[in-house]
Amino acid sequence: MATILNSLLPPSRPTLPTHFSTPFPSSASASASTSCLCTRRNQSITAFSIPRRSGMALILSTCIFSEVGLHYQIASAEPSSVGFREYIDTFDGYSLKYPQNWIQVRGAGADIFFRDPFVLDENLSVEMSSPSSSRYKTVEDLGPPEEAGKKVLKQYLTEFMSTRLGVRRESNVLSTSSRVADDGKLYYQVEVNIKSYANTNELAVMPQDRVPRLEWNRRYLSVLGVENNRLYELRLQTPESVFVEEENDLRQVMDSFRVNKVAG
Repeated sequence: MATILNSLLPPSRPTLPTHFSTPFPSSASASASTSCLCTRRNQSITAFSIPRRSGMALILSTCIFSEVGLHYQIASAEPSSVGFREYIDTFDGYSLKYPQNWIQVRGAGADIFFRDPFVLDENLSVEMSSPSSSRYKTVEDLGPPEEAGKKVLKQYLTEFMSTRLGVRRESNVLSTSSRVADDGKLYYQVEVNIKSYANTNELAVMPQDRVPRLEWNRRYLSVLGVENNRLYELRLQTPESVFVEEENDLRQVMDSFRVNKVAG
């Protein structure tokens, strides 16, 4: 059974303190202070009097800086990342958080599949080994993170094999690492880049007419964990062109991935 939970909303801003006006002077002292107030007011006007042209420049500069400051405050108040929902699969034994504007796609071949509705090449999925044919005890059964990274890349290239003429793939492992999450389990993280090239006219007779062009350039991020004698893999895919913009959210998804013990 899978459950989707909304993440907690950020706390609302604190209420600004109420400003109280200064009380009016008593009637007994009002008349005594009137002349002093008038004198000080005239002195203040004289002391701060400026030419008309300088005054207009001062007003305009104050408005400009106030508008810039307002835009800066609005930009600072905007959240640095999108909200998230939590997906919990109690039957298969894993959980994760995903961007709340992503949609679930059924029949994609993975156990779960979410996709950005605007950037269609950006998605996440979860794959698991068969419970009857795998006997994993720990993610270290894959070897060190570097060895696991090679296996992950090999698996991706196998899945992307094509029978089209003139198709060429360039790939490399960008990074591998391991971490112990707050559940006490060890997880591997692997990042790879894969580029796909294809000829503009694969059936052309002359080589100069078969010009290779870049089809796509993607970043793949995987998180590997072991529980219930099974290997779990969270997969994230994103175009390299938007990776820098989406990196913070994608890494939050990676950090949220957990494998859980299944009862019974």
